[in-house]
Amino acid sequence: MKETGGATVAELAEQLEMAPVSVRHHLDILQGDNLICVDRLERKGNVGRPQQVYALTDDANEYFPDNFAGLAGHLVRQMKQVLPEEEVQAAFRSMAHTIAQEVDVDLDELAPEERLDCVTEFLNARGYLARWEHWEEAGQEGYKLHKHNCPYAGVSDEHSELCAMDKALVDILLGQASERTQTMAGNER
Repeated sequence: MKETGGATVAELAEQLEMAPVSVRHHLDILQGDNLICVDRLERKGNVGRPQQVYALTDDANEYFPDNFAGLAGHLVRQMKQVLPEEEVQAAFRSMAHTIAQEVDVDLDELAPEERLDCVTEFLNARGYLARWEHWEEAGQEGYKLHKHNCPYAGVSDEHSELCAMDKALVDILLGQASERTQTMAGNER
């Protein structure tokens, strides 16, 4: 379907060497998952029912290879080649502020633990696999924010600017400077 833009049950059954009833079963599952849709009806000749032509939805694109990390790496390299370092850093700080503006609640109005809940939810929606915990040690206490995935992996290994942007984003979201104790870039854990 990706190559042809759509296919009928009969066409899929022939290509997959399956019975049409089995193809319909799989199409029903894919349609239920919003990965395909009936794109149009096609009439072969003047008689008979029109045949449904199934096509992939935009959601199905997630299951195909992409090169976003490669593109992002090229963009960062290009920025670093044509801009002075101060401007590159300013661009990434600006990006952190822009991303932080996507939060749909006023974080400053929240209690610390509510704020951490919102920040964690915000980061997780962007692929971080984050969680927070309260800690107490030697008469001191505070919070730790753990991020178990880097959504910029594959690019941040080569471009530490992404790690700096990530820290700036967390600082903005928390409303205070944070202390980074570990990074994932370069396999540091």
